[in-house]
Amino acid sequence: IIYPGTFDPIHNGHINIAHRASHLFDELIFVVAVNNEKTTLFTAAERERLISESTGHLSNVRVKSYDGLVVNYAKESGAIGIIRGLRHVSDLEFEFQMAMMNYNMAPEITTIFMMPSEKYVHLNSSILKDIAKLEGDVSEYVPVYVLEQLQSKLNS
Repeated sequence: IIYPGTFDPIHNGHINIAHRASHLFDELIFVVAVNNEKTTLFTAAERERLISESTGHLSNVRVKSYDGLVVNYAKESGAIGIIRGLRHVSDLEFEFQMAMMNYNMAPEITTIFMMPSEKYVHLNSSILKDIAKLEGDVSEYVPVYVLEQLQSKLNS
């Protein structure tokens, strides 16, 4: 199964979903979205490294960058499905539309919605970056390696 996203940076909500999904599927592939029109703090290679370092304890997880349609990567890699994280009901409208479009392009690929643990439901990467930029403490929301890289990137 693939788990696509920008992951700029990965946080404990993402990791919580990946941990649970890694027990359900033989292999989980994080697919780092590469969108040249979207400004990210970390490069695709840096985001891959952040994910690898943060999920190294999960033996069946790997990471790949991709700059095309996620559903095409799913087909190319032989994935049976796509995981999409939902935090709030407000996420559902967009995610539902995307799932239906993916289904129409590749009915053999199933979209699975997963919610993070309630202690991470309020997290998103943009908010974490904003807090970290203002020197707020985000240490309980990201792995140590991500925190170090975030602080290094913001202080340079």
